[in-house]
Amino acid sequence: MSHPTKIRPNNPLKGVLWMIVSCALIAGVATLGRYATTNGVPPLQVVFLRVTFGLITMLPLFFWRGTSLVKTQKWRLYIVRVAIGLTAMSTWFIGLSMVPVGEVTAISFLSPLFATVFAVLLLGEVVRARRLIATLIGFVGALVMLRPGIAEMSLGVWVVIFSATVMGLSSVFIKRLTDSDDPDKVVFISTLMMMPITLIPALYVWEWPRPDLWPFLILFGPVATLGHVALARAFAATEASIVMGVDFARLPFAVLYGYLAFGEIIDLWTWAGAGIIFISSVYIARREMKRNSAAIVAKTPRTPDL
Repeated sequence: MSHPTKIRPNNPLKGVLWMIVSCALIAGVATLGRYATTNGVPPLQVVFLRVTFGLITMLPLFFWRGTSLVKTQKWRLYIVRVAIGLTAMSTWFIGLSMVPVGEVTAISFLSPLFATVFAVLLLGEVVRARRLIATLIGFVGALVMLRPGIAEMSLGVWVVIFSATVMGLSSVFIKRLTDSDDPDKVVFISTLMMMPITLIPALYVWEWPRPDLWPFLILFGPVATLGHVALARAFAATEASIVMGVDFARLPFAVLYGYLAFGEIIDLWTWAGAGIIFISSVYIARREMKRNSAAIVAKTPRTPDL
């Protein structure tokens, strides 16, 4: 007897709204990170404070769901995901100490392209011609944005590019985790595992922040945690291609925050390059959705005519 294929709920409006909230909050995390790191708080200490206050923010969820929130069959996968995620987070905050918020956000759009590359290398996914061309176009967008050989490629830019690369690798493991664990569990377990690990490097560079910085550091918890929970709920609400279609909203939010907080602006080349990268990423997501839908239809047994 065949079991019916489980169909996930699809609510595009709900997914879009959750994604807009996530974009606003994650851009806020970048702004807080730049503010803290440019005001004397070492980036590795910022990582620890972001994780610690994030875990504190999620404690009510733990009290509500109990020990079921930390029960999983994927501990080995979590260990790998946490190691990769911490590398991405640490280099991201280091980059924010050197590069404007809007530019860091624009470069981060490379992550889905790197995710495609890692999906081929690690998961053995087959990339057909259209998806390959879209990926290559995305990297052309990176050349438009960064203009190597024309514009100066600072150390900070290279650090952010490395962070985007590792974020792409991390997304591959997050995708595998959400196949079996719900979004809240993935965020909570990852944050719980990160906290003691981030404490060790933070102690080596620890400097007590000025009193006026603490409100901004404490904000890391709710802003970062709610941003990632909103992102997970957006993916749970509708197709990935629809969610990816809204992700570009991070850039206007980041540019707005950067201008209001630091008077920063980004040039038209950055906007243009980020737009090319974004469009190629959305196309890749749509092709992936169509391929997965076709696979599900092919595996679904036909109901005999009555």
